Amino acid sequence: MKRLGYYNGKYGPLEEMTIPMNDRVCWFGDGVYDAGPCRNYKIFALDEHVDRFFRNAAWLGVEMPLTKEEFKDLLNKLVHEMDSGDLFVYMQLTRAASVPRQHPYTEGPGSLWVTLNPAKIPDGRVPIKLITREDTRFFHCNIKTLNLIPAVMASEAAKQAGCDEAVLYRAPDRVTEGSHSNIHIIKDGTLHTAPLDNLILPGIARAHLLRACDALGIPYVEEPYTLDDLANADEILMTSSSNLCRHADQLDGKPAGMKDPETYDKILTWLIDEFTNETGG
Repeated sequence: MKRLGYYNGKYGPLEEMTIPMNDRVCWFGDGVYDAGPCRNYKIFALDEHVDRFFRNAAWLGVEMPLTKEEFKDLLNKLVHEMDSGDLFVYMQLTRAASVPRQHPYTEGPGSLWVTLNPAKIPDGRVPIKLITREDTRFFHCNIKTLNLIPAVMASEAAKQAGCDEAVLYRAPDRVTEGSHSNIHIIKDGTLHTAPLDNLILPGIARAHLLRACDALGIPYVEEPYTLDDLANADEILMTSSSNLCRHADQLDGKPAGMKDPETYDKILTWLIDEFTNETGG
């Protein structure tokens, strides 16, 4: 199977899957999601993604229809239905159907979705281009909810500008994260990353980046930093489950970063080696 879709116990070719119109995702975007890469039919950092998925569901009060172990077994079963083992695995839980449409919800298990699409992780060697946009999202950015309109609009603005990602900031100038990534900087050999508060998502790739710094003896600080810090950084890094780690050579149409390739290469090599080793050499 090239692309697979799963919904509440049924699965098949993604293009043939349907959902009920009264699923609350249609009315309210009521649910949470997670996603991660798969290589050689092995989902990378599976436990971390599943733990975060369940944690986000609990924060929204959406009941999981499966245990963690049952869900991991399901994901591994679905992965092996695919023609290729190099995939991007997306998982989503929406609150149970609501009839008629109403804001209050009833208790009961949520609706479980999974999609699998062919994908490969970039090697991180080609620099990316960034733009900045004001962060207009709400104040639960730490929860991976399905309410992503501000992120969608920022990502589209990046595409229209010929860039790869939009870096979001809260007025007046605090950098938070990317529209679908975490953003970090390197300055004078130290990695700077935003703290884990309600303004950023606690990314799995971000956690692995800090793990790499620990292993390599690279110091890091988890503190707010500004747009000026971003513009004057030695390196600007983007991490996400679909990219692992990439660095930028342009910010708002001006040259940026690319001043400490040695530190970036150490980090990238460690992350790629970790990913390769965990997913089958």
